[in-house]
Amino acid sequence: MLRYLLRKLLIYSLTFVVAVTIDWSIPHLMPGNPVLALMSRIQIQNPQVAQHVYASYMRSFNLDLPLWKQYYYFWVSLVHGDLGTSIMQFPTPVSSIILHAIPYTLGLLIPATLLSWYVGNKLGALAARRKVLDNTLLPFGYILTATPYMWIAILMSFLFAVTWQVLPVGYAYDPTAGRGWSLTFGYDLFRHWLLPFLSLFLVACGGWAIGMRNLIIYELEADYAHYLESLGAPRKLVRKYAFRNALLPQITGLALALGAVIAGALVTEIVFSYPGLGYQIYRAITNEDYFVIQGIFLFIIVGVLIANFVVDIVYMIVDPRTRIGMQEGGQA
Repeated sequence: MLRYLLRKLLIYSLTFVVAVTIDWSIPHLMPGNPVLALMSRIQIQNPQVAQHVYASYMRSFNLDLPLWKQYYYFWVSLVHGDLGTSIMQFPTPVSSIILHAIPYTLGLLIPATLLSWYVGNKLGALAARRKVLDNTLLPFGYILTATPYMWIAILMSFLFAVTWQVLPVGYAYDPTAGRGWSLTFGYDLFRHWLLPFLSLFLVACGGWAIGMRNLIIYELEADYAHYLESLGAPRKLVRKYAFRNALLPQITGLALALGAVIAGALVTEIVFSYPGLGYQIYRAITNEDYFVIQGIFLFIIVGVLIANFVVDIVYMIVDPRTRIGMQEGGQA
C-alpha cells in the first residue's frame, strides 16, 4: 500500500509540474501586451513619461526578460510562495486577490455541489425504484441538465429580483450597508447568496439524479444481481448492493467537482457580479492580467490533483476490489 501511495505521489508531482508549466505558458504566449493595456487605461499624455513608466512596469513584472528567464523566475517565486503582483490592480499582490475571492467561491460552490450531489443521488435512487417518480423525475432532470447555468441565472434574476423584487439582483452584499459580524449583515449575505446558489444547485441536481438512476438500473441488470435474486435474496438487499456499486462513479464525480470548485462558477458569478474566483478570472482575462490568471489556475490545478488523490484513498476504503488489486500488484 505504501508503495502504491508513493507511486501515486510521484505521478501527481510530475503532473503538477507539467500542468503549472502549461498554466504559465498560455498567458505568456498569447498575443498582446498587458503593460500596453495598462498604459492605455492610464493615458499618460507626455510621451517621455509614458515611455519611462512603460519600461518601469516591464522591469517590475520581469516582462523585459527572455521567456526562459521569466519561466525560471516564476518557479523561484512560486517556491517562495510569491504568486506575483496584479497588473490591473497594481500593486496588489495576486495572493491578496485570491484570498479575498476564495471565501465567496467556497461559500457558494461547496454547499451547491454537496447538496446537489446528496439530493440528486437520493432522487435518482428513488426514481430507479418507483415507476411513477421515474416518469416525472427523469424528464424534469433532463430539462435541468440541458439548461445552461447562465439561462437559469438570468431567469431567476429576472423573476425574483426584477419582477417580484424579493431578492437582490447582484453582488455579495449591499455595498451601501455597514459590514461586520452581525445578524443583519449575515442575512444580507444570505439574500445575495441565494440566487447564485439555486441556479447552480438546480442544474447540478438534475445531472446527479439522472446519473444515479441510470447506474442503479444498470447494476440491477448485472449478473451478480440476478444471481442474488436466484438465491432468494430479498429485493431490498439486491438494491442495497446496486446502490453501493452505483455510488462509486458518483464519488469520483463528486471529488472532481469539488476539485474544480476553486475555479468558481464563471458565468454565474458574472451574471450576479458575485466577487468569487470565477469573476476574478473573467476580469483578469479581459485585462490580460497574466499573474492573476496564473495564480488562480494554479489553485485550480492543486485542487483537482488533491481531489484525484482523495478519490484514490476513498476507493481503497469503500471498494474491496481496489485493495485486492493493490495487494496483487504488490505481490507481483
